[in-house]
Amino acid sequence: MQEAVPVGEGAMAALMGLDLETVVAVAKEASSEGVCTAANDNAPGQVVVSGAVAAVDRAMEIAKSKGAKRAFRLPVSAPFHCSLMAPAADVMAAALADVPMTPLTVPVIANVSAAAVTAPPEIRRLLVEQVTGMVRWRECVLTMRAEGVETLVEIGAGKVLAGLARRIDKDLETVSLGTPEAVEEFLKGV
Repeated sequence: MQEAVPVGEGAMAALMGLDLETVVAVAKEASSEGVCTAANDNAPGQVVVSGAVAAVDRAMEIAKSKGAKRAFRLPVSAPFHCSLMAPAADVMAAALADVPMTPLTVPVIANVSAAAVTAPPEIRRLLVEQVTGMVRWRECVLTMRAEGVETLVEIGAGKVLAGLARRIDKDLETVSLGTPEAVEEFLKGV
């Protein structure tokens, strides 16, 4: 992914206090400066844009003029989830082409479609699509809730996704597990 866009040529920025529809319009206006698109619909009032540095900087200015509470660059190494990542998507497609997969017994909610998937061809397609496509986390959480999920378990460093999930649905229980020991302890209670 880093090879797709040289360091310093792409950026991402969080736009706080605007809805997705407004951010899509902001990104479209900012794209006069280069590629700019909504990249992550994280939670109500938190959408991330991605693209060329000048366009992302312009999007932050436009967002502030449209009432964004905050607009700030994210400390990332590349402009993920936008068309500038197309070379990386091609590499991903080639890498996945011959990987053996069997249908999943537990569906996965794909971040780019916010829908449950189990079929290998669809999983391959969506894994490639997510390299350049918008992450629909807000919709993913709503999909899981509609499917009866009451508890989300975040495994890895930090608690960002759990925090975003609680902003989406305050009644959703979340658990963040940051170490293998924490996972083992959690599984004892399941």
